[in-house]
Amino acid sequence: MFEVALDSSSGIKVEVCRICEFVWFDAGETQTLQARPLPKPPVPLPQKMRETIALAKVQQLAEQARGSDFDSAPPDERWKSIAAFFGMPVEFDAPAQERRPVVTWFLAGLIVTASVHAFFHLQEAVQLFGLIPAQAFRLHGLTFVTSFFLHAGIIHLVGNMYFLLVFGDYVEKFLGPLRYSALIAIAAFVGDLLHIASAPNSTIPCIGASGGIAGVITFYALAFPQAKIGFLLRYFYYFRWIRLPAWFVFVLWIAFQIIGAYEQKVGISSVSSFAHLGGATAGVIAWFLTRKSASSAQP
Repeated sequence: MFEVALDSSSGIKVEVCRICEFVWFDAGETQTLQARPLPKPPVPLPQKMRETIALAKVQQLAEQARGSDFDSAPPDERWKSIAAFFGMPVEFDAPAQERRPVVTWFLAGLIVTASVHAFFHLQEAVQLFGLIPAQAFRLHGLTFVTSFFLHAGIIHLVGNMYFLLVFGDYVEKFLGPLRYSALIAIAAFVGDLLHIASAPNSTIPCIGASGGIAGVITFYALAFPQAKIGFLLRYFYYFRWIRLPAWFVFVLWIAFQIIGAYEQKVGISSVSSFAHLGGATAGVIAWFLTRKSASSAQP
């Protein structure tokens, strides 16, 4: 049994046996067949491009080996597991820094030094150097600065310094030392203003660097929205790591701050969530002003 196939390049009908797949040509048909040019060999990629592709494949395999975002392997660094055990978020797969975050380290050193020194006479230091909304401009407005460097205890201090050191390094790299310093200063000031506006007649001192650090956290989440933030879920002896994108963690954080602001307003909470929201507002504005370079600074 034969079937006829039509060669599109020459218009010749070719008879093919369906059983043995043998091909027949009539007399003179082979002379009219046109040879097709061989395909050109592929152009070899440059060495640097091949290395980039190979590295991307290795990173993809490593990411797959870590499991899904909701059932992930622990981070490589042991200190991150310890921090997560105490409820702190950690960065997953953060690359090594090309430049040391000098401003972040220096600022953290100043805050720790001032806070620890004030711990020995904390009540007097808070009353003298804390920000009091009803007396916001006492000491010629100096308390806007001094309150930033004081903390109410070890847990308050360690928590703020952890967030500053973990998230501040990439923001400092993104903005540079001067703009990074300006972000923290402006975020702290806006946070203080919103705190004062929330309770202008309050005589309770407000201390802590969380307003400025809120600006850093917000900028980090907006500039690096796909960065993975890990949490360790604990239930008795049950442990599970999950990884969430930074933008999603930021949305959750903002939701908690809004709830905290309501509790602060009705007198349930002593944490100044209004200061956090004010600092976050400054972080959003800073990101809008610098977002054009975001694509070149992903961690």
